[in-house]
Formats: sequence, C-alpha cells, structure tokens
Amino acid sequence: QVQLVESGGGLVQAGGSLRLSCAASGRTFSSNDMGWFRQAPGKEREFVAAISWSSGNTRYADSVKGRFTISRDNAKNTVYLQMNSLKPEDTAVYYCAAVVGSWFSPPTSDVRYDYWGQGTQVTVSS
Repeated sequence: QVQLVESGGGLVQAGGSLRLSCAASGRTFSSNDMGWFRQAPGKEREFVAAISWSSGNTRYADSVKGRFTISRDNAKNTVYLQMNSLKPEDTAVYYCAAVVGSWFSPPTSDVRYDYWGQGTQVTVSS
C-alpha cells in the first residue's frame, strides 16, 4: 500500500503561482511512477502531468505545457507540481497518484494508477 497526501492548494489570482506537494508513505515510493490529475466541477478527471522513476522522463497535458512542472524528491518521498501563470480554467481539485512500477514514459491514463490521494482544491480567480 502507498498512502498519498496532497497539500499546497488554495486561492490565487490569475497569473499567479502555486506549488502542490504530495507526500508518500507505505511501500517503496522511489520505484513508482507518479502523476497529477485534476477534476473540475461537472467534468471528468483529466491528466495533468507525470514523472517516471526509472527514466526521469516527464509528460504534460497540452493545456499545462510550459506552465506546470512536475518533479520528485525520492529522499523526501515527495512529488511536486509547480504551477505558474495560472488561469481560471485551472480551477479544480488536484489529485496525486502512484502506479506500481516504472516505465520509460510514464502513463497518462488514470486507469493505470493504483493509488490516489484525497485531493487538494486549487481555485484561480479572474
């Protein structure tokens, strides 16, 4: 089992920045690919970013490419999502997720992920 706890969400004006953190505990964290997903009211959950443990490769949704950066610190069992130039359409609950295993290119489909955090709210005002 892997337990994931997100933090860092909040209210920010458009153009601002936030950094989300996801602290992992339980089984070995460093051998899991990690991802961030989000779900806005009335919409389906969507992929945001992912990072591979084995290769270090990252993947991003087109909507956040160039604005968001995913990173991980295996020593701290933590993955981060730095969000810059935030837009009102980034408003959502953001979820951290872990998949058992690691691939050269981390998965982007939520069905591939085995463990999920409880989510943290991000609200961007215009």
